[in-house]
Amino acid sequence: MTAKVIFNPYSSRWKSLRRRDEAENALKAARIDYEIELTNAPVHASEIASEAVKKGFDPIIAAGGDGTIGEVVNGMILSARDVSKISVGILPLGTGNDLAANLGLPLDLNSAAEVIAVGNTRRIDLGKVNDYIFINNAGIGLESYIGAIQQKITKVHGILRYLLATFIGIYHNIQWSITLEWNEGQYSGPVTLVSIGNGARTGDVFYTVPNADPFDGKLSFAYGFIPTRILILGVLPKTMRSGEGNYVEHPAVNEVHCTWLRARVEPATPAHADGGIFASAINTLEYSILPAHLPILVGN
Repeated sequence: MTAKVIFNPYSSRWKSLRRRDEAENALKAARIDYEIELTNAPVHASEIASEAVKKGFDPIIAAGGDGTIGEVVNGMILSARDVSKISVGILPLGTGNDLAANLGLPLDLNSAAEVIAVGNTRRIDLGKVNDYIFINNAGIGLESYIGAIQQKITKVHGILRYLLATFIGIYHNIQWSITLEWNEGQYSGPVTLVSIGNGARTGDVFYTVPNADPFDGKLSFAYGFIPTRILILGVLPKTMRSGEGNYVEHPAVNEVHCTWLRARVEPATPAHADGGIFASAINTLEYSILPAHLPILVGN
């Protein structure tokens, strides 16, 4: 069956466009029959994916970063067709490639194409926030505020862009008041960030929900309030630890595993899904989990 390759030339700030030949050569070397289409605007990947599902392409390959994968998955789900038998493949061409890392997928394009060619899948959970699907990560508060900042930075690239945006966001030190409710608990009070993770890693180096598992049927999130810039900077290095010593061990931070989450926040906060800012200012959000919802190609 023919694969649909949805190629985002803007991924990694246009670096992916320079790697198009490399990506296509990898697909050809893996003997994958494919049709490629380039995106030309935000959410265009969703539109292409929706049409690809309706036309019977399988697998659908996201060639780009985490945002591209998120758009592709949204388009598949919104196609109004049963996608339980249509698999998703990844050609990692983004800056962080966090989902690929969380799934243990290779970042080398030849190896990534071989994973797709082998055809082994696992059914991955998907998260949902309001009307948006996310496959790796979502967030509000400081995390999404930093995401909005980094999207505006044009002269710095790679991990340095994420770090610069992080320091700017911490310097601004905006604080929010929130009410969180979930299956077996609630919290009302000040909050610095709320990070919802289907995968553990986001932003290339940050393990904001370190015990998230995209195959456990759970909605995992972390929240906490750290009041001052100095204290936030002291905790920041711990967000980069994947195991022992991670910031969720801090007494002001909590990590929760549930199946639904509601948030009411003041003042309005930016909100993101897979790095894409879908609301620049929002007060009410509802999160849920779609267990084992989509087959994703994971190799051996």
